[in-house]
Amino acid sequence: MNMFRMTVVAAALVATQATAEPFVGYESNDAFEDVVFALENAIVGKGLVIDSISHVGDMLERTRSDVGSDVVLFTKADVFSFCSAALSRKVMEADLANIQYCPYDIFVMQTPDKPDVVTVGYRPYPDGPMKEVEALIDSIAREASGTE
Repeated sequence: MNMFRMTVVAAALVATQATAEPFVGYESNDAFEDVVFALENAIVGKGLVIDSISHVGDMLERTRSDVGSDVVLFTKADVFSFCSAALSRKVMEADLANIQYCPYDIFVMQTPDKPDVVTVGYRPYPDGPMKEVEALIDSIAREASGTE
C-alpha cells in the first residue's frame, strides 16, 4: 500500500516564485494518472458531472518557448470543473453573488522538483453558505488523494 501524506498548503504554489492565493492541497505518492482516475471517480461517485478538464500543464509547456521562458512549471497539471445543481441553487438562493464560485474546480498537479508527489487541491471558499460547497470539494479531493 502506498504511503499518503496530507499537506495543507497556505502560502504559494510549490513551483512558482510569485505569491499566490492560499490553497488546500493533499499529497499522494500514486502515479498522476491514477490520482486523476480517482478524482474522476470521486466526482462522478457523488452524482456530479465533470463539465470540463483544463490541461493547464500541457498548455503552459506547449507555450513555454513562445512566451520566452525556459522554466518548466509542472510535469503534469489538470483542472477539473464540475457543479452540483442542488448545492449551487442552495448557495445562490442564500446570496446571488455566489455565482462567482460556480463551477467548482479541483486541480491535480505534479512538479519537476517533486516528481514522486501528486497534489490534489482547491481554493478555499469564504465563510457562510459556501463552506458547504467547500466540504463537498474537500471530501472529493481527500478521496482522490487517498487521505480520506
